[in-house]
Amino acid sequence: MMQMVHSRFNALLSACVLSLIATVAWSQPLTWLGTLGGDRSEAYGVSNNGVVVGWAIHSSGYPHAFRWTASEGMQDLGTLGGPDSEARGVSADGAVVVGWSSTGPDHRAFRRAAGVMRNLGTLGGGWSYAYAVSADGRVVVGEAQNAQGLYRAFRWQGVMQDLGTLGGPESKAYAVSANGAVVVGVSKNADEYWRAFRWTASEGMRDLGTLGGGWSIAKAVSADGAVVVGIAANEQGWSRAFRWTASEGMQDLGALGNVSEAHGVSADGSVVVGVDYTAGLRRAFRWTVDGGMEDLTTTYEDLLTDGSELWYAFAISPNGRYIVGTGYNATTNRIEAFLLDTGTGRSPCTLDGDVNGDGIVDDADLLIVLFNFGNRCP
Repeated sequence: MMQMVHSRFNALLSACVLSLIATVAWSQPLTWLGTLGGDRSEAYGVSNNGVVVGWAIHSSGYPHAFRWTASEGMQDLGTLGGPDSEARGVSADGAVVVGWSSTGPDHRAFRRAAGVMRNLGTLGGGWSYAYAVSADGRVVVGEAQNAQGLYRAFRWQGVMQDLGTLGGPESKAYAVSANGAVVVGVSKNADEYWRAFRWTASEGMRDLGTLGGGWSIAKAVSADGAVVVGIAANEQGWSRAFRWTASEGMQDLGALGNVSEAHGVSADGSVVVGVDYTAGLRRAFRWTVDGGMEDLTTTYEDLLTDGSELWYAFAISPNGRYIVGTGYNATTNRIEAFLLDTGTGRSPCTLDGDVNGDGIVDDADLLIVLFNFGNRCP
């Protein structure tokens, strides 16, 4: 009986090893995403399962919104009737994409689900832009023109809501929490300085301050809305990446040189990504609570061909595993969108059997169990 059990175990183990080898051979930790026939692409959003959205130059010469998956590659999402479009945000499962598209004379925010691109309208003016979507795909945020021609931060959930300002004429919303309740962005205050804001229905728009300079911009927010990241001027006038919490206020994340910008944050608020400008060079960075700021081109240089560089990190998946942005691909001699699979991170949801915490129960989890079968704690 025991021999039969061992035989079945060995057979299962062999099958899993072969499956894992095939998976590893197929997947790549760094993927250049290509274009839609043109010479450039940029990635601005990524889901927990590695679905990437952004824009790429079409063969027509205009940028078109794209949705990329490992199985299907780069898909042209089309437009609302005009020549160009851009995708800026994606839901946690990769099913809903938001951005903007020309309709002819104007640009309009869109929400694309089940293959259909929907025009979200405006606040009474001619233009609107969507920048982010909640985890479940129901709430969209961005900026839209009102009847007076001023841009206002909006929150859309079936209808478009004007979120107001910090006392000045205009505002823009760049990110939204997982449940759609917290919105962050930038607004002019009564003195017409741009300031980062955090908005909730109960408290309205709150000024998050600066790092000692005159302005700030909030670019991303954690799943629960407690951590906000972005860009702020310091006392010396340098633009610096910041991380804000209610208890600690605005924290300067430093820089690899003098200037840095934070563009994305993981669901738990512990990992921040962005771009650093040092001596005329652009460097995508990752910042962690424990490790500080690191240059992704240096950290992952073994994945890059000679001359290739990771320039901008625009977003990180909620589980912290995937980073997307734009860099220089020396192989194609193009500025190109990239997907970096760091192989780390924890899914915000919990699945029984998800041993490695990547949000999927698959062969990799089974192998971890099998290779450790029979082990005991000392």
